[in-house]
Amino acid sequence: MNLQTAKPTNQFTPRQLQLLKAITAFKASRCYSPTIAELACEMGISRSTAFEHITELRRKGLLSSSPAKARSLKPTSKAQKLLSSLADYDANFPAESSAGIPLVGRVAAGLPIEAIENSDRLSINSHFATGDNVFALEVTGDSMTGDGICDGDYVICRKSSVANNGQLVVAIVDNDNATVKRFYKEKDKVRLQPSNDDYEPIYSDNCRIEALVLGLVRKF
Repeated sequence: MNLQTAKPTNQFTPRQLQLLKAITAFKASRCYSPTIAELACEMGISRSTAFEHITELRRKGLLSSSPAKARSLKPTSKAQKLLSSLADYDANFPAESSAGIPLVGRVAAGLPIEAIENSDRLSINSHFATGDNVFALEVTGDSMTGDGICDGDYVICRKSSVANNGQLVVAIVDNDNATVKRFYKEKDKVRLQPSNDDYEPIYSDNCRIEALVLGLVRKF
């Protein structure tokens, strides 16, 4: 007879666990820690609420940080053990999930085409693959509308520290500010080019490529 053990929570609220998972996933996928503002935006809460949860997680020994640095949130070994135990539980008792959205055929945006029904499925995984080096970012702002990237879109990215001229990248400028732009290497600096004439290019000699943009997802 198999007995299901209760999920380990160690007196943590669901929101605190959600925030801890978000910090861990963010750091694992992008190799740097999120700011409080980024966490608040991702979770749909205020900065003050995010700060309160972070303070409580630090009190419980799950997070460490440096007051002098904006990107210093780091899960402790205690947090890693907790998340590992949660992952083991989910592996033993997985929730039901869909393999993707049904892909039933094609539709014309020009001349009408013959309607042929398919029985395939469409998923992010099938188009962009999966793994620790693939992740999504929500876009805020309208500096890349010329490339069809709008505020609220989700860009699908692959971790990379190098890029060719003209590629869409996620870059870190001055060790803190993340932006999506087209990358151009010039003589002694990097140019990050927007595709909206209302914005000026960003020129920097302190720029780090974090990822290449593979595509986007948009919800109407």
